[in-house]
Amino acid sequence: MKFGGFPGGGNMNNMMKQMQKLQKQMENLEEELKNQEVTASSGGGAVEATVNGKKELIRIKIDEAVVDPEDVGMLEDLVLTAVNSAMDEADNIANKRMGKLTGGLNIPGL
Repeated sequence: MKFGGFPGGGNMNNMMKQMQKLQKQMENLEEELKNQEVTASSGGGAVEATVNGKKELIRIKIDEAVVDPEDVGMLEDLVLTAVNSAMDEADNIANKRMGKLTGGLNIPGL
């Protein structure tokens, strides 16, 4: 008769190995996303915002033609729209890649 340990202990070891493998893959994915750049524009390309896959704003480009001291509000709206669009796209990319990695499992905190 066997005492102590977990029933099906071999399965527990396999599960731990799978979790370690998944953790390593997720670390690699995070590094890839950090290096991924996504650019979105607004105002027909007058304003461009570039973010990385970690949703950090890394670059803003503004066409001089839309810099009007009399209408700063329009420029603010264009910047806001471009940044939000780039963030959304970065989020979509990260979610798709994470979904492939986790096989569609909903793991809290990921």
